[in-house]
Amino acid sequence: MLAKRIIPCLDIKDGRTVKGVNFVSLQDAGDPVELARFYSENGADELVFLDITATKEKRKTFSELVKKIARNINIPFTVGGGISTLDDAKLLVYSGADKVSINSAAVRNPSLINDIAKQFGNQCVVVAIDAKQVGNSWKVYVAGGSIPTELDLFDWAVEAERRGAGEILFTSMDHDGTKNGFANEALARLSAMLTIPVIASGGAGAPEHFSDAFVLGKADAALAASVFHFHEIDMMELKKYLQKQNIPVRV
Repeated sequence: MLAKRIIPCLDIKDGRTVKGVNFVSLQDAGDPVELARFYSENGADELVFLDITATKEKRKTFSELVKKIARNINIPFTVGGGISTLDDAKLLVYSGADKVSINSAAVRNPSLINDIAKQFGNQCVVVAIDAKQVGNSWKVYVAGGSIPTELDLFDWAVEAERRGAGEILFTSMDHDGTKNGFANEALARLSAMLTIPVIASGGAGAPEHFSDAFVLGKADAALAASVFHFHEIDMMELKKYLQKQNIPVRV
């Protein structure tokens, strides 16, 4: 069995790391370059950098900040936020990103998935999906979770894979920042439908939430922010805990 991955996420606004609850009430969480270096040296398997207001504010992700972070880490690095064209993706890859994460732009222009996959390979394309439970269904939201669409989470994830996505990063907006655990039923359904890795996001608050995401949710990786940024969970202690649960991780 492949090792499960633990991925800290740096949500960036105005060049600083921030974290909120349910996508709002943002608070400062530190310098992104310092945090990236810390995670690279202390057991993170990968790093995700999301410029969370880039789409709403109609500007591009800070490529200079991407370059600084890439120079300070030695783990795979995914960058997202404001990527709307193949040229945007090229700029970030050439700035040091190993993968690019697309969300709103992929919904507006699904062929962008095909274009990036053709240029850089499927392994370079992470399709991020922000979704909220509405009745018995899960609806996709765009623009940093501020605009609802008619898209169904599961249908969209299947189409994204068909178009060339190498991974799906699923964030449950209902669980985001609540620290009550991941959306494991939805994760398990996604994992059963797809052949590409699924990254769980939204809801981490305790070590058992990570093990639940892997065992119950069948996720391939789990992403979290505030529990790592504010030192509520230590990365290596988490991995030791997961090992005791017979969950394969890199230590």
